[in-house]
Amino acid sequence: MGFCTLYRCICQFFLTMQIVWGLDTVKILNPPEEALPDHLLRILYSCDGAATVQLECVVSFETGTISTILLRQWNCVPKDPLIKTVKLNLPDWLVYQSDRIVPDSLRVLTCFLRASVRYSGSDDTKRSTGSQDVASLQPKPFFSRPFKQHQLCTAWSKQMLQLRQRFLQKQCPLEQETIHFLSAIYASTGENFGITKTLDPHRNELLEHFRLKAVSFPWCEFSMWIFVTRHCEDRLCGVFHHIDSHNNYATPALFLKRSGQLHIQISGVSEESSAFLTSFTMPLKKWCQLSLALHGRTVTVSLVVTDNEERTVKTSEHVLNHTPMLDDTEGYFVIGGGKYIRGVEGYFGPVVYYRNRVPYSMSEDVIPDVIKNTNLTGWLQSCEEFIFDITVKISGFTLKAKPEKKESCFDVFHEWIAMERHPPNSQCELWEEAAPRRRLAVQLAKLLVFKHGGAAVSPSAVGRALYALSVHKMAKTSSSAVVSKILPLLLQAGCLADKRALHMSSVLYSTGLGVQKHPIKAWLLALLAAQRDDRLALLHLGHIHQQGLHGFPRDPDLAYAYYANIAKQTTLDRHNPTPQQTFVEAVYLNNDEALNLQTNEDHHIFQWLKLQARRGAAEAEQALARMLFWGQQGLSPNIQEAVKHYRRGAVQLEDPVSMYDYGIVLLLGHGVEKDVPKGVTFLKKAMEQGLVPAINALAWYYEQFEKDYEQAVQLWEKADFLGSPDAPLNLGVLHSQGLYPGKPANQYVAYKYYLKSAERGHMRGAVFLADIWATGIPGHVERRPSDAVLWVKWTAEQNGYLGNLLRKALDSYLKSDLFLSLLFYMMAAESGYAPAQFNAAYLCEQNVAGFLEAAYATRCMWRYYNLTIQSQNPETYALIRMGDLLYEGLDGRPKDLFSAAQMYSLAALSNNPQGWYNLGLLVEEGYRLPLSILIELGLSELYIADKNLLLSALYKRCRDSDDTDSYVPCSLALFVVFLHSFEKCYITAVIKVSTAVAVVATPTVFVIVLGVLRRRMYDQDS
Repeated sequence: MGFCTLYRCICQFFLTMQIVWGLDTVKILNPPEEALPDHLLRILYSCDGAATVQLECVVSFETGTISTILLRQWNCVPKDPLIKTVKLNLPDWLVYQSDRIVPDSLRVLTCFLRASVRYSGSDDTKRSTGSQDVASLQPKPFFSRPFKQHQLCTAWSKQMLQLRQRFLQKQCPLEQETIHFLSAIYASTGENFGITKTLDPHRNELLEHFRLKAVSFPWCEFSMWIFVTRHCEDRLCGVFHHIDSHNNYATPALFLKRSGQLHIQISGVSEESSAFLTSFTMPLKKWCQLSLALHGRTVTVSLVVTDNEERTVKTSEHVLNHTPMLDDTEGYFVIGGGKYIRGVEGYFGPVVYYRNRVPYSMSEDVIPDVIKNTNLTGWLQSCEEFIFDITVKISGFTLKAKPEKKESCFDVFHEWIAMERHPPNSQCELWEEAAPRRRLAVQLAKLLVFKHGGAAVSPSAVGRALYALSVHKMAKTSSSAVVSKILPLLLQAGCLADKRALHMSSVLYSTGLGVQKHPIKAWLLALLAAQRDDRLALLHLGHIHQQGLHGFPRDPDLAYAYYANIAKQTTLDRHNPTPQQTFVEAVYLNNDEALNLQTNEDHHIFQWLKLQARRGAAEAEQALARMLFWGQQGLSPNIQEAVKHYRRGAVQLEDPVSMYDYGIVLLLGHGVEKDVPKGVTFLKKAMEQGLVPAINALAWYYEQFEKDYEQAVQLWEKADFLGSPDAPLNLGVLHSQGLYPGKPANQYVAYKYYLKSAERGHMRGAVFLADIWATGIPGHVERRPSDAVLWVKWTAEQNGYLGNLLRKALDSYLKSDLFLSLLFYMMAAESGYAPAQFNAAYLCEQNVAGFLEAAYATRCMWRYYNLTIQSQNPETYALIRMGDLLYEGLDGRPKDLFSAAQMYSLAALSNNPQGWYNLGLLVEEGYRLPLSILIELGLSELYIADKNLLLSALYKRCRDSDDTDSYVPCSLALFVVFLHSFEKCYITAVIKVSTAVAVVATPTVFVIVLGVLRRRMYDQDS
C-alpha cells in the first residue's frame, strides 16, 4: 500500500471519529482523478472555534523538491457542517502545455490536494492545524495536456505570431507516453517463443530529456493481463523481461516459479542487481492484472484477480538497496518466452507500459473489452463441466463392462453422484442418461469402453472419436446444410482436447460455411488450439495478425511469435518424418497438367516409373524414392520403401544423387539401421563425382562426429563457393558460437552467412535470419520485424502437417467430394497459404451441382480471390477473375472499372494474354484507360491516340504471347479492329471524294442550269 493511500485511510478514520464526537471536520467530497483545470470541488467542513479552511496543492518534482501552493482559503465559524463549492484553480504549468505565456515546469512525480482547518494562536503568524484531508491527483503527461485559451488583449501582430507558433507547435502522435505493447490476446505454448518489442528515443527534446534523467530514477509502471493454465515446470518461466544490448537481463525481469510465486529482478546502475519473490502466488485459470511499478528505489508488484464479479487485490513491495537503472531504448522487451527462457503456459492479454508515470489506482480498472468479448473463462468452465461428466460416464461404463463387477453398477462415489442427480427410487441405468446435445458423446464413450473390454478410456480418446465421426458425417452428406448439426460435435471434441476439432470449428466460424459467421468465436477457438501447439492454428493466428483481418489489430511482432513457433517446428519435423506429414505441393485446381501428374501405387505413372527404374534409369529411381520418402504427387509416405530405392540407385546404379540420399539416411537412421561409416563411404563417393550436397554433408560429419572444425570449414567454404544453401548456414553457426578456427564469435558475420543461406532457399537459414531481424544487432543490423515475419511465414508454409491437409483436400477433389475438399482448402486458406486460397475460390466459382448457395459462393469467391492477389506471386488467373468481379460488381458492390483495369494490367504484365484481351474489351466498351495504367503497360504514347491504335497494340501483345491457345482469339480480335479501321477509312475516303466531286461539279452544273433557264426565257419571249 502506497503512502498516499495509507495516509488517506487514516484521515478518513479520524474524520469519522470527528463527526461522531463533534470535533472540527474537513472532507474533499469529489476530487478529480487527474489534474484538470476549472474543476468544481465540493468540500465538507466544520470547526469548534474561529478558524480558517485552507485548500492547498502539494507537488513533488523529479529533483526531489516539494512545493506547496495555496489555492483557496476562507473563514469558518462554529456551526453545523457546511459544504462549499470552489473552482479548482491549479497552476497553469501543471494542467496546460507550455507556450510563450504558460511557463515550462520540471517533471512532476506526485501531486495531491490537501484541505485543512487552521486555528490562530496567540501570535497570528503561528497557526495550529486541526482536521485535514488529502486527495491524490494524477499528473497528466505533458503532450496530453490541452493548450490554454488565453483571455488577453494583445496586439494584432503578436496574435498572428502566437497563431503561427501554435500551428507550428510540434505534435507528438507517434510518441505516446503510454505504450501499448500488446492490444490483443497471445496464446503462449510455454516454449521459447514470445513477443519482442523495442522502443526508440523520443524525437522531442523535452521528452527525451525527461527520459534520460529517469534512467537512474525510474518512475513508471508495466501492466499486463495474464491467464496462467499451468505453473512453471522449469525453475523459472518467462512472464515479461528486458534484454540489454549485451544479451543480459535488464530492468525489469518477471519470471514465474514452480511454486507459483513471481521472481522479480531489477538491475542497478553499477551493474549490480537485486531479486525478490512476491508474497502471493499466481492463481490458475483466472484472468489477472499484474502490475510492476517503479518509484525510484521502491518496487511495487500488484495483482488484481478477477473471478466472476469478485476482485481480489494482492500487493508486494520491496525497497532496493541500490540505485535501479531502466533504459527502455536499449535492447528489447519480451512478453512470454524468449531465446534464453521458456514462457509460461497460458494467455497474455493487453500489456501497457506507462513510460513516465504511475497510474493512480488499480481498484477501478475494468477488464479490457478484448478479454470480455472473447470469454475464455466461460469456455474453459463449460469444458471442465463437460469433461467431468464424460469422466463419470466412462468410469461407470468401465465398471459395468467388467464381468466380475456385473452385479453392482458402480462404487460408492458413483452412487453418490447418481443420488445427487436423480431421485432415490431411480434405477441403476439412469446414470447413463445425458443431455440431448451430449448423448452422442456418451454413446461413443460407451462404445469405446466396451470395445476395449472395460479398459480405461481417456476423455481425449472420446474427443478423437467425435472428430473422426464429424468428418465422416460431412463427407457422407457433402453439403453445407449439415454443418450446423455437426458443429456441436466438433466443439465437444475440442473440449475433450482434440486440437484438430478446435481448428476446424474456428475455420467454420471464420468463413461462415454452413453456420453464422462469428469472428470472435473463431478467434477464441484458434487461440485454444494454438495454446496447445496446433501447427495450423498457429499459422491461422499468425496470418490474422500479419494482415489485420476480421477487425483484429495488425501486429507484426505478434504475428512473428506465432510464425516463429511453427517455423522452428517445421525445421525439426523435416528431420523427423512421420506418416502424418506430407510434402507441401502447390497444386492449382485449374492446372490440368499438374492434376494429371497426381498418382498412387496402382496408377500408370507410378508403374511406368518402376519399369524405368528396373531398366536402370537413375532418374526414375530418384523420383520413386523422393515421392515415397516425402509423400509427393499423391503417394503416402513410405520411408522403408523409399530407402530400398535409395539403396538400389546407390549400389547398383552408382548414381551420385542416390548415393548422397542413401548416405544421409544411413547417418540419421531414417527407415534403416543407423550406420555412420557406411553412410560416410557413400557420401565420399558422391563427392568424388562432384555432387555439392555431398560436400556439405561430409563437412557436417567432420563437425558433428570428428570435431574436426578445420576440415569441416574447408569443405563448407568449398560448398559455399559452389552455391550450396546449407554451407553458409553452417558457417554462420560456427561464427555465432565462436567455433570458427582462429576467429572469435562474431554475430554480424554470422548474420551475413544466414542471409546468404536464406536467399538460396534454406529453411533454417531463413529462421536464423528472421531471429536476428526480430531483435537486431546493435550498431550493425537494424530491427526489421515485418521482413522477419515474411521469412518465418515462408518457412512455416513448408510444414508437413499443412502438406497433409492439402493432400486430403486434393484427394477429396479428385474423388469429386467437393464439399470436404472445400473445407480442407479453407482450413489451409485461413492459415494464409495462397494456393489454398486460390483453390477455395476456384471451387466456389465452379460450384458444381450447386453444393453451395449462390450468394455464399459469390462471397467466398470474392474473399479468396481477393486474398490470393495479395500474395507475393499471385496466380494470374486470380487477377483475371478478381478483375471480372470488380467489373461486374457482384454481391451488392458497385462496378469498379478502374480497379478491374488494374487487375487486368497486372495479369498482362505477368504474361497472361487474357489480361491484354480484357483490357481491349474495356476499351471497346468506351472505357478510357488511365494514364497510370498505360505507363505501367509501356503504352503511354497512346493515351491521346485513336482508339483503334490502342486496341491494335493491346491485341497484338495478346497474340504475340507465349500461350498458343490465345493466338486465334487475339488474332480475330485484331482482325476486327483492322476491319473497323478499314471501314472507317473507306467511309472517310468516300465522303472526301464525294465532297471533291461536288465542289468541282457545282460551278458546271450551275452554268448548265443557268443556260437552261435563259433558253426557256428566250423561247417564251419569242
